[in-house]
Amino acid sequence: MAGLPRWRRMATAAALLLAVAAAAGDERGSQLVRAVEGPPARHRHAYAAMMYMGTPRDYEFYVAVRVMMRSLTRVRAHADRVLIASADVPRDWVRAMTEEDGMRVVIVENLKNPYENNLGGINRRFKLTLNKLYAWTLVDYERVVMIDSDNIFLQNTDELFQCGQFCAVFINPCYFHTGLFVLQPSMDVFKGMLHDLEIGRENSDGADQGFLVGCYPELLDKPMFHPPENGTKLNGTYRLPLGYQMDASYYYLKLHWHVPCGPNSVITFPSAPWFKPWYWWSWPILPLGLSWHKQRWENLGYAAEMPVILMEVLMYIVIITVTRLARPGMTKLCYNRRPEKQSALVQWLIKLSMIVAMVAAYSIPFFVIPRTVHPLMGWSLYLFGALALSVLVINVFLLPSLDVLTTWFAIVGALIVMAFPWYHGGVVRVLAIFGYGFCSAPFLWTSLVRMMDSLQTMLERDPFFPRLGEPAQETEFSKLF
Repeated sequence: MAGLPRWRRMATAAALLLAVAAAAGDERGSQLVRAVEGPPARHRHAYAAMMYMGTPRDYEFYVAVRVMMRSLTRVRAHADRVLIASADVPRDWVRAMTEEDGMRVVIVENLKNPYENNLGGINRRFKLTLNKLYAWTLVDYERVVMIDSDNIFLQNTDELFQCGQFCAVFINPCYFHTGLFVLQPSMDVFKGMLHDLEIGRENSDGADQGFLVGCYPELLDKPMFHPPENGTKLNGTYRLPLGYQMDASYYYLKLHWHVPCGPNSVITFPSAPWFKPWYWWSWPILPLGLSWHKQRWENLGYAAEMPVILMEVLMYIVIITVTRLARPGMTKLCYNRRPEKQSALVQWLIKLSMIVAMVAAYSIPFFVIPRTVHPLMGWSLYLFGALALSVLVINVFLLPSLDVLTTWFAIVGALIVMAFPWYHGGVVRVLAIFGYGFCSAPFLWTSLVRMMDSLQTMLERDPFFPRLGEPAQETEFSKLF
């Protein structure tokens, strides 16, 4: 090189530096992708989803991913199914998804989120959503449709593989939604995104959507995607019709789907996390909850939750049986007729205990039910559990049965009103629910007043808690037992 002109030597050195940098970038990309498990690539295209750990709902998303990926088989999707999984996803989950579901699982290192401090409160669950950028490393495929686990596919969407280098849906007037988007894999694009993370590119929400909106700010001005009839692929970036990401809230206004722009193909649920469609309480509170569980019933089943359900049913049967046989009334345990009355504080504590017991009777069954069971199983188990614990409250405090069970009957009625399938629209449904609540309120209040009066009468008749050291005298009430 000593005999070469200066400009030639400088050009050669620059080329060597670029080659070293490119090799380093490729090596870094390969280091971030740990392994690929499952079957080899069999198609030119793929549907890809993402899973990472560290949220309170990891198992729910695991079930949701499996149901969604299996549903693609039902709509005859002609593409591979790929999961981008963080390295800490349990091995038995990975094994089930590869061996039972036929997915390719790409094991990756979590990408560090430089915007983590901007994610406040509940939004911290999005701090690892930047792992979605690994979709650009799937270079075995010509096109990839990246999808979130809360999508429901109503029909085949393979025409999306004809879209360009990046395509997404605007369900917000200004920002596209990253619950479903099309991309052309490219290591160069992936390395450019890693560089943007290092320099801290502007990110409006601190998660994947804000980052990708910053990467493709011009998408709003791009033409709408219409798949060519000859099956060729387009180049460039395009907006996808709304029918590929139909927000579930659109359904609740008319209680049927009619999105005029594009095919009505995919439903998404970008709502509050507690109203995702896989939770058993999502139906009949939200009518679409049953659609997801129908797909799970057809594709995956509920065998994983059945042991817990059977155990809870047995527990409630034991509670009812023991309660009816033993009749453990508090009065039977410690009554003693005495001339002086109970102190106001003691009576107030007993009444408060009764109210707490009532709340617990209707709350505990809700929280112990497996979250992803079928709504019919979930609500049946909840009502049975609430009934069992209500019987316990009736016998402990010797309360009128009908008054205690008024809340139980009110819940059953509310479920019937919400599940009624022949409403003409969402507004009529909401009005019917509010009307039912308005009519039920007086009965609930009356039952509460009657329970308090009954408890007060019992306290005045047979005081609790004899003085220490005094022999307990048998009361007429105790003789009944």
